[in-house]
Amino acid sequence: MDINNFIESGRLEEIYGHDPELIAYQKERYRKACDSYEEHFGKTDDLHAFSASGRSEIGGNHTDHQRGQVLAASLHIDSLAFAAPVPGSIVTLYSEGYETYTVDISDLEVKDSETGKTASLIRGVAAGFAKKGLKTGGFNAYVTSDVIGGSGLSSSASFEALVGEILSGLYNDGGVSTVDIAKIGQYAENQYLGKPCGLMDQMACSVGGFVHIDFARNNDMDPLLDDSYPKYERIDFDPEDYGYYLIITDTKASHADLTDEYAAIPQEMKDVAAYFGKEVLSEVSEDEFIRLLPDIRKKTGDRAVVRAIHYFEENKRVVEEAKALAADDFQSFLGIFNNSAKSSFQYLQNIYSVKSVNLQSMSVALALSDVVLNQHDKGCARVHGGGFAGTIQAFVRKEYADEYIQAMTALLGEGSSKKYSIRKYGCVQVF
Repeated sequence: MDINNFIESGRLEEIYGHDPELIAYQKERYRKACDSYEEHFGKTDDLHAFSASGRSEIGGNHTDHQRGQVLAASLHIDSLAFAAPVPGSIVTLYSEGYETYTVDISDLEVKDSETGKTASLIRGVAAGFAKKGLKTGGFNAYVTSDVIGGSGLSSSASFEALVGEILSGLYNDGGVSTVDIAKIGQYAENQYLGKPCGLMDQMACSVGGFVHIDFARNNDMDPLLDDSYPKYERIDFDPEDYGYYLIITDTKASHADLTDEYAAIPQEMKDVAAYFGKEVLSEVSEDEFIRLLPDIRKKTGDRAVVRAIHYFEENKRVVEEAKALAADDFQSFLGIFNNSAKSSFQYLQNIYSVKSVNLQSMSVALALSDVVLNQHDKGCARVHGGGFAGTIQAFVRKEYADEYIQAMTALLGEGSSKKYSIRKYGCVQVF
């Protein structure tokens, strides 16, 4: 193939936007990836390119595991693959900076030896395709990604979506929906990788743009096979059109020894739901919860109660945030976003670990964000994702973005704070 003709066709601008610096980076990246494919696997006339984005949670902090509402978005960073079909059932995938994975997808049984490893996701995605009656087959792929693992931007979900898009493009005429690719990715991560994640990351990496998701579902249905699940609304909206950048900052705090802190949030919310004989809070009436609050406190403890309050109010905030974006009312959205930030800090309490109160990198970053951004109404910031460590996000007026990044960089180190763009595609066959 003539990679230069493709690169100059305008397709990259359609996917990544029109920022000259970003497009120059992508053109060089695509050339290098194409050359690397040919170095590893040789030239072929049947070469395809696929992309799956990273993601940002915009609203709905710790609501997805209660089958609540979430607002998320696809980002311009992505996992990129050059791939070609091969006869048989062998998938050979070289991931830049890692290793070559060889998986025979004629065998779709879970392998204990693959638990926690990338190979499990390849096998798991193929198994999800088979379970839904879709076609699979062997392929060679060279993969490179700027969705950095551990960044809070969902590198594993992006990879799952990428493998799903490859199988869709090579063996199903590109006809597998982005929602099905997301659900198959979650299935692979739950059943094959061994990580009990929700569906938010996969939906945001697959669908594209802003996406408002309602995770309520019928308990009697297999979620992978239930075509009505999840309910979602895709919203075409770009904060940059309204004078704001999305900036995500890595607070450099370690996730080590935080497993029990993360696990306590869904467990305490489920403890409140169990008081009503329910599995998750989306099945509980908020009015009943408020009426019975004195007794619930005795049974579950106060932290579980305030975390449940966060859930009920955050769920409503997501709906209002989505309405504001759909109505092109970004100022109203920012007000709701700011209330979400306060609720996570005060009620959800996922900003620092109670085991290490002297280590509060996220608290310091959010406090400095308030100092820098609240002057002259420059923007607002909130926790991003699971919390306790990792990243915060901010919407910052363009004229103050460099000032904000400089403040975060001075606090946390070079490269810790970056601008991100929303892209309209999640996973996509590029050509």
